[in-house]
Amino acid sequence: MKLGLYGGTFDPIHNGHTHLITQLLQLGIVDRLLVVPAGEPRLRENAPKASGAQRRTMCQLAINDLPPEIRSKVEINPIEILRMGPSYTIDTVEAVAQAYPDDEIILIVGTDAYEKFDQWHRVDELMKLVTLEIIQRPGTIGDLARDIDAIDVSATQVRLHQSDQLSPSVANYIKENNLYVS
Repeated sequence: MKLGLYGGTFDPIHNGHTHLITQLLQLGIVDRLLVVPAGEPRLRENAPKASGAQRRTMCQLAINDLPPEIRSKVEINPIEILRMGPSYTIDTVEAVAQAYPDDEIILIVGTDAYEKFDQWHRVDELMKLVTLEIIQRPGTIGDLARDIDAIDVSATQVRLHQSDQLSPSVANYIKENNLYVS
């Protein structure tokens, strides 16, 4: 089985993320998908605004809003949120490989993350454990990346109230918890 590993800050998870999740499954790029909210992302300029628990909850709410045939193939995995210290993909991949020893692990990264790939912790070891699937982000050009007709939205736009590209449950959660208020 092709097991996708899709990590991110998800601060918050938005329709661009859920569109990608849907496309990965509908196009057969992966058979199942683990969505992994980052704990302490090392290569980000700023720490997440929402707590790990809040980002995990928003991810679960967003997945619950997807159609059943997609939702049934997606799991929110809190491994990085529960880990103390910086989040390293290699540690997560090693743990997933132990839990799913017979599966091919497909690591999903956007072109923006791939630009910093050489800075990732133990990247040479990581590449021996995964098949890399690079997803083209809107406004980027690349021969290596798969074009899934991504939605042009960012979590920054959502936090700044410049976009409302959220699932209804996530939008309600943000409002009820006064997240991203300025």
